[in-house]
Amino acid sequence: MGSFIEEIRAIVGPAGLITSPIEIAPYATDWRKRYLGKAAAVVRPASTAEVAEVVRVCAGSRTVIVPQGGNTGLCGAATPDASGTQIVLNLSRMNRIREVDARNSTMTAEAGCVLANLQRAAEEAGRFFPLSLAAEGSCEIGGNLSTNAGGTAVLRYGNARELALGLEVVLPSGEVWEGLRGLRKDNTGYDLKQLFIGAEGTLGVITAAVLKLFPLPKSHATAVVALQSPEKAVVLLERVLEACGERLTGFELLSDSCLSLVLKHFRDTAAPFPRRFPHYVLMELSDTQSGGGVRALAESVLEASLEEKSVLDAAVAQNETQAQAFWKLREFISEAQAHEGPNTRALPISFRRRTRNSHALMRARAW
Repeated sequence: MGSFIEEIRAIVGPAGLITSPIEIAPYATDWRKRYLGKAAAVVRPASTAEVAEVVRVCAGSRTVIVPQGGNTGLCGAATPDASGTQIVLNLSRMNRIREVDARNSTMTAEAGCVLANLQRAAEEAGRFFPLSLAAEGSCEIGGNLSTNAGGTAVLRYGNARELALGLEVVLPSGEVWEGLRGLRKDNTGYDLKQLFIGAEGTLGVITAAVLKLFPLPKSHATAVVALQSPEKAVVLLERVLEACGERLTGFELLSDSCLSLVLKHFRDTAAPFPRRFPHYVLMELSDTQSGGGVRALAESVLEASLEEKSVLDAAVAQNETQAQAFWKLREFISEAQAHEGPNTRALPISFRRRTRNSHALMRARAW
């Protein structure tokens, strides 16, 4: 193993190799600390060429590679086993945005780019990158693509699979597949990139991607709706889709047990209603047109649902602060579960996106 480590060190340099067990430990433990592993080393390449060389050496020595991005997953897939013979291939140093093409509405980014940084870069270019999830401040786009992340905007924009136009991938042999194309109307042969998206690094290591960008939303309406059952949430979803169409960006169902965990572990959060209900939907509309149109639309749909008694209560955020507070109730669930310890409580059902803004619905409470 010593000669193997030295060979890896020669490729990535001292800054790209971690061999101390104490320093390895955070990379060998999942985010919720439910899965603990060991690794011979953590390798942190700084370029696609380095990734290719590392993979080639590992293939020659038959050393198992565990690809890893921000290590924010909840199922242990980026955690090495307990043998201590595997290496963690962490791509966090590959964090360059190679290009933002506003005219073509694309962005080319390396796998280690943090999702929130991509969102910010798109916004600075007057564009919108819609993939959004609770871990966006630390998760990385390579991991998002390798797990085909859905995020909170999947209803309108689709999973990560729909947001990638092209990929650059290091294959198990160490060869590099160059598929970084920004062409939308591409009917030339096999769509090979789709083999790697959602494959969790089993077929190759994603090192860069061309991502779709969209017009920047200019107005939003965020609401929390109380319901008796998931079946009632489906009825509401049908009604909102019919009335709002593609303006419906996020639609997340969570149980009161999830809300209870958040309120227990995050004291700066508050329940959205004076009384508790079995289930809640966090709903968001967005539009590329400014003004109060989407807010009025949300209020109209929810008023009709309240009159029909298909929902139990509803509140639309009165401002940006309230909208963010509503979203915290959803985004803190995983962290609240981590604080609670191993449990079997159900995660929310996501239909999805998070944005901002709003106003009060008829009986909306002051936050």
